[in-house]
Amino acid sequence: MDILQLVDRLEELFNQSRPIPLTNNVIVDEDRMLDLIDQMRVAIPDEVKKAQKLIAERDRTMAQAQEEAKRTLQLAREKSDGLVERDSIVSSAEARAEQILAQAKLDADAARQEADDYVVESLTNLEMELERVLNQVRNGIRAVMQQQEEKRGAQPSEKQEAAKTE
Repeated sequence: MDILQLVDRLEELFNQSRPIPLTNNVIVDEDRMLDLIDQMRVAIPDEVKKAQKLIAERDRTMAQAQEEAKRTLQLAREKSDGLVERDSIVSSAEARAEQILAQAKLDADAARQEADDYVVESLTNLEMELERVLNQVRNGIRAVMQQQEEKRGAQPSEKQEAAKTE
């Protein structure tokens, strides 16, 4: 179910609630309210879940890149021990290992940046949606409170008019 439909149902539940006399409070069906809240939690956009998967993938890629770099460095060290007399080969292997490590770090940083950008964008969109829903809820509360105040304001004047006619 769409989050906006759930918000509408929450507002409807609020509107159907009985007011507590002489207060701005209402009695709400707790089970229905908690059920709606649970449904809202389930309805949170999949973008947040996707962002979490992307972060996990980024971390996994970073770990793999670091492991590959370690293996490459270890291989380079083993080769350098066996080929001490071939200094140029050892230097080349170390340079290549450092290049691989540098590239792995660049790739991991790029993946991290992409994931962070995606998370920021998704959370910003979610924040805007939640602010919009919150404004709707607040407007609904204000409207109900205004109606209650208007009803309370109308009641004394009716009594006053009844007293005038007597």
